[in-house]
Amino acid sequence: MVTLNVLMFLCALTALSQAAATNDLLRCSCPAGWSHFNHRCFIYIPTNMTWARAQRNCVSLQATLASIHNFWEYHYIQRLITTETQESPKTWIGGSDAQEEGVWLWSDGSPFLYSNWCDGEPNNYKQQHCLQMNYGESKCWDDFQCDHDRPSVCAKNI
Repeated sequence: MVTLNVLMFLCALTALSQAAATNDLLRCSCPAGWSHFNHRCFIYIPTNMTWARAQRNCVSLQATLASIHNFWEYHYIQRLITTETQESPKTWIGGSDAQEEGVWLWSDGSPFLYSNWCDGEPNNYKQQHCLQMNYGESKCWDDFQCDHDRPSVCAKNI
């Protein structure tokens, strides 16, 4: 009887550990169509929208326009866009200084510690308050008028 109880206990323990591993796997994966990088999921949205509509679209996907926190994330997103389009179009990401000129914030609330501004940017030329990437030959960041249409990149935590 003791042997049977021990065997049942081991079977239950094995089943629970496999279930936990499956749950860990599910927590670490991205939805279909999304790409995983650095504990976040990203998706390129090729549809041209204003910055606000792009942000609202991301929110409908339980995400926000992408914040970028380091060189590697920036180049990962560039590769994601290039893979989808075979080019590097100017694309909305989640930075904005619309609330206060010169105070750049990410739409997901994370700290704005990394930047890849082009020379002379941000310049707020004609009320530019939204952040586009892949500007110019060096594919850097530029502030741009939020009411222009661009594709976008959404991101969400896993």
